[in-house]
Amino acid sequence: MRDEGAQAVLIVCAGRTFFAGADISEFGKPFEGPDLKAICDLIDSSTKPVIAAIHGTALGGGLEVALACHYIVAVPSAKLGLPEVHLGLLPGAGGTQRLPRIVGVETALDLIVSGKPISARRALDLGIVDHLASEAVLRGDAIAFSATVVGKPLVRTRDRDDKIAAARGRPEIFAEYRAANAKAFRGFRAPEAIVQAIEASVTLPFEAGLEREWELFKQLESSPESLAQRYYFFAERETARIPDVQKDSVTLPIASVGVIGAGTMGGGIAMNFLSIGTPVTLVETSQEALDRGIAVIRRNYDASARKGRMSTDEVERRMALITPALTIDALADVDLVIEAVFEEMSVKKTIFAELDRVSKPGAILASNTSFLDLDEIAAATGRPEWVIGLHFFSPANVMRLLEVVRGAKTSVEVLATAMKLARTIGKVPVLSRVCEGFIANRIMKRRQDQADALVLEGPSPAEIDRALYDYGFALGPFRMIDLVGLDVIGRSATERSVVGDLVALGRFGQKQGGGYYDYDADRRATPSAVAADVIADFAVSRGIEAHGGLPAEAILERLLFPVVNEGAKLIEEGIALRASDIDVAAILGYNWPVYTGGPMFWADSVGLPHIVETLRRLEAEHGAAFAPCDHLVALAEAGRSFTRE
Repeated sequence: MRDEGAQAVLIVCAGRTFFAGADISEFGKPFEGPDLKAICDLIDSSTKPVIAAIHGTALGGGLEVALACHYIVAVPSAKLGLPEVHLGLLPGAGGTQRLPRIVGVETALDLIVSGKPISARRALDLGIVDHLASEAVLRGDAIAFSATVVGKPLVRTRDRDDKIAAARGRPEIFAEYRAANAKAFRGFRAPEAIVQAIEASVTLPFEAGLEREWELFKQLESSPESLAQRYYFFAERETARIPDVQKDSVTLPIASVGVIGAGTMGGGIAMNFLSIGTPVTLVETSQEALDRGIAVIRRNYDASARKGRMSTDEVERRMALITPALTIDALADVDLVIEAVFEEMSVKKTIFAELDRVSKPGAILASNTSFLDLDEIAAATGRPEWVIGLHFFSPANVMRLLEVVRGAKTSVEVLATAMKLARTIGKVPVLSRVCEGFIANRIMKRRQDQADALVLEGPSPAEIDRALYDYGFALGPFRMIDLVGLDVIGRSATERSVVGDLVALGRFGQKQGGGYYDYDADRRATPSAVAADVIADFAVSRGIEAHGGLPAEAILERLLFPVVNEGAKLIEEGIALRASDIDVAAILGYNWPVYTGGPMFWADSVGLPHIVETLRRLEAEHGAAFAPCDHLVALAEAGRSFTRE
């Protein structure tokens, strides 16, 4: 660095935030200098104290540059973090080598592997930040702080050894960390690479540690998992782009919300708005149901308070925003009504007819229906342009996916308002047109349909679940049914089924000690002889001859290729705007493993010609349910893809 009489160097940024570091879109492309490592080396070698002054966020490469500085000053509202793990990567400019030297190995592992940002105050407690500055005069405070360190011996982060020396005496710390987090790491490459890089900070000299970090970074950068996670990063942000909704599109103010139904779903929906300070009128048909629903909301907030996630005052503030009511007339003045009652068309049409009567002009009328025809619901009103679907996923206060269902007559203003509101309450909105099941439920029903059919042909529930677990799902379909409850899954069935036969035997799933599996007192699952007999008996009744097990690859093709085909139909029919929206819906709605990129990205990785060929073989063996749709065939024959163009 040039001297020119300077006594210290201050790195401070204009605009809304500290600089962000690397451009994610450039990963995997030919390198263009200068690189962050060279910048950090330049800072490291300065003979003058270098101070980073942080406002907004210092994430990824931005924080790595700050860590190379001799001191960090930040405003209290600043956030700091190394979130590269969410892209299937690790910090590649010294983050895994410098942070352990500041905070110690255990804390560095937690911060980098989780990728979660921390507040400036927390960073001050950990020793990452040296001084908290005023929000109003960061630059002035940083200059004043600089004056206090001029003339003091410069201690470079790379030369600090006390925090990592302790780990040299406990080499087992890394094995213990891997064992404790094995379940969370399953299927991901980046967490293990991060552990190896931080281990290098303890066992290797600093420069050698940097080389090891970069070697691991390059391995991750070209991995299928990182490619998928980087694709998903952009896919999630792409969902907000709708051709006839622009940034300047008119949106409507939502100052108050009504929710019809105080059950699990309605209560969870209400919590989304209470959490942002929006008053909610909660409507039920009986005082008992209303009291029960409000009590559940309070228990959820009290649990958060006990965990330190909010204060008791905040709990009371949110609860005070609820107005309980026993009639729809109480919703006369709200700006948005969300209906969350039982999935029965006649019930919903009756409610919307009542809403049409009582709601003020300009109120948005939304249904949380998960599969019913929104246009039929809207037709029960005289204002279908004000009707929209807001399909939350359970638990609604936790799950990030919100399917925004656009009816045939839904206005652009209502749609734009819904998309904006989704982001305000922390959801990722995915637009769907009207069809049975919309996007997530429609595609994933194909997986369940094939699981139900396949289990009659020989593979056991455990074999099918294992194939999907090894692919990356947290639970296979039969473990999931047992968890939800067979009585819940089959309550609307009108024909005989395996689920119905199990329920008739009192096998409701985990809660009763048996469903497709047997469960012990700790709810550990083991294959069930009773369930096997029920499945075999049902297969005989349908004239299906069991042929034994199948390789995991064949099971995945049988269950997941139809999901891909259904996704192609959604695009073909104009239900989904883009393939990446389908991937976002599957990942956020059904925990499809993000490191595969979702069903459509994964299909491109497998190869569309192979999928079409396999579907045609399955069609010949099992019938028209496997017939590949025209859009999928056209892409395969043209050598194109869903997501790579």
